[in-house]
Amino acid sequence: MSVKIAALEAENVKRIKAVALTPSPTGLTIVGGNNNQGKTSVLDALAWALGGEKFRPTAAVRDGALAPPHLKVILSNGVVVERKGKNSSLTVTDPTGQRSGQQLLNAFVEPLALDLPRFMQASDKDKADTLLNIIGVGDALTGLDREIKALYDRRTVIGQIGAQKRHAAEELTEYPDAPSEPVSAIELIQQQQEILLHNADNQRQRDRLTEITHAKHRAMDELTRLDEQLKNLQERRSQLMEEYNATCVQEEAATKTVAQLQDESTAELEQSIRNVEEINRQVSANLAKSKAQDEAERYAQEYTALTEQIKAKRTARMDLLNGADLPLTGLGVEDGSLTYNGKHWQDMSGSDQLRVATAIVRRLNPDCGFVLLDKLEQMDLATLAEFGSWLQAEGLQAIATRVSTGGECQIIIEDGRVKDAEEPPAPKAWTKGAF
Repeated sequence: MSVKIAALEAENVKRIKAVALTPSPTGLTIVGGNNNQGKTSVLDALAWALGGEKFRPTAAVRDGALAPPHLKVILSNGVVVERKGKNSSLTVTDPTGQRSGQQLLNAFVEPLALDLPRFMQASDKDKADTLLNIIGVGDALTGLDREIKALYDRRTVIGQIGAQKRHAAEELTEYPDAPSEPVSAIELIQQQQEILLHNADNQRQRDRLTEITHAKHRAMDELTRLDEQLKNLQERRSQLMEEYNATCVQEEAATKTVAQLQDESTAELEQSIRNVEEINRQVSANLAKSKAQDEAERYAQEYTALTEQIKAKRTARMDLLNGADLPLTGLGVEDGSLTYNGKHWQDMSGSDQLRVATAIVRRLNPDCGFVLLDKLEQMDLATLAEFGSWLQAEGLQAIATRVSTGGECQIIIEDGRVKDAEEPPAPKAWTKGAF
């Protein structure tokens, strides 16, 4: 069972003249009053009594007091804490009547419960580290966060390089009609020479046909002349006839061959030879563009792979938090900052900030069942009621101050006293068992 504050008596502490307080065992007890009346001094008195010398106020003695400060706190476990005398010496008595000191109190009094603003004003990282240390996953989560950041940074660099590569590829000129490989001028010249040799052979055959045709005409001319001397030259005529017939056969064969001949144009090769440097420039440009596109695609694939790794790490991180015993449902850590229901500290409402801080303080020392809260005037009545209901449901006790004299305040402090309270007894009447 966690320890609560059952009662407080304080005299001559800071602005307090004499105050007796019996807070509700659970829920919210509000100490109200106007400014500079001693509300915060009530909390300072409790912190000093339970927290020790490190919580001693700088100006602990009330101005004008004729007697030294006197504090007495009774706790729900029966322990009685007193500070009295000129040196405000500490006396801690447990239920068996034995005396003990600050060490006994430290076992069930959480320092942050006495100074909750110290947690609430801490950096986002310190709040998150406090939570992670409580639930025992701080080192594991830090490792995952470090891996996620490294992957994220790597992915960012890869994305930037990939974008640069894509932009560079888009800026390069492409020639769709250019060949896929550079063109050799020597090969083009060799092809031209082969065609020229082929055409020269064709020309030789044409010349040969011309010669045959001329021979045929000469034979015919001679035959005509010899017809006049036919009788005398019959033998010669026969020979010439045979020669004529032979040349006719040759002519026919040569005519058919020549008819099938087709000359090939070297114009395209000649143009290619003239343009070989431009063609090769276009080929190089296409190869550069293709290489740039391949690099951009490779970086895009690496970016996608890194994104999947980050997703997996985030899933592992979420599983780690989901499996932890959190002090409050909805608590988490994102990017090294404490979150509650998905909101960072600066985005939480005042009541949610108090709820988170109180839950974490309780988990720091489960035996400490109370917290001290100062300056709740920023909360409206509905928020106060909601926060008080949550405290009751959690079995927690909160003693708070508020600049108000309204009905939400359980006691009102006026000029260092509880308003409408009877005059307290003289200091000598403060004895053990007074409550």
